[in-house]
Amino acid sequence: MSDFYGQVTSSQDIFKKLLSKVPGFSGYIERDNRRAADKLMRETIANHFEAIWGRISAFQRELVSQGEIKWVDDVESAAIKLRQFIDRIRTTTYGYSGLFDAVKINEKELALIYAYDEAMLSLVDVMDRAVNHVEVSIGSDGFPASVRNLVSTAQQCVEMFDKRYEAFMGQITTPPESVEFVETSPVDTTPTEISSSDTPIIPETPESLDEPPTDSGSTPIVP
Repeated sequence: MSDFYGQVTSSQDIFKKLLSKVPGFSGYIERDNRRAADKLMRETIANHFEAIWGRISAFQRELVSQGEIKWVDDVESAAIKLRQFIDRIRTTTYGYSGLFDAVKINEKELALIYAYDEAMLSLVDVMDRAVNHVEVSIGSDGFPASVRNLVSTAQQCVEMFDKRYEAFMGQITTPPESVEFVETSPVDTTPTEISSSDTPIIPETPESLDEPPTDSGSTPIVP
């Protein structure tokens, strides 16, 4: 009983979060509303990522203008993955199978679908931060790591949508992995100030060393 109550509470909490991010979202409880709710969710997610894709495309042009040609292909890889992701979100159809065809969805199935919706919306923020990091790290030693993270996050988006599709089709029952931003701080190029304690101390040269040595204990020889 407690497990069932936990599932109900969890799905309700996630639903409230989804509703705050996707106004008008009605959920998937009612069979007649599932397709409309799914379409609204997918369109909202796709629109967010469309704006991010536009930023990546603009950044590619900036790379070329700054002479960073060697990174264009890597950033293009992220752009292609994200474009593939967006197009699949908009155009994927489920037919008459899986949870769309079910007369009723139980709480466990409902919580699973909501969890994948929330994970995909969370990826919007993660991807946005990844693009921000690439933009501010250009020209630093941290730039390659930022680009790799961008490509990896774009791939994560594709994989998350595949999992959501499988969950809707009733093919998997495992919840999504947590979605987090991987911090890759750019190198700080600010010159380091040298304090007086860091200044090397050069010993003064004794005045006696400036004169040729003499042997005070010997008598000079007069020819």
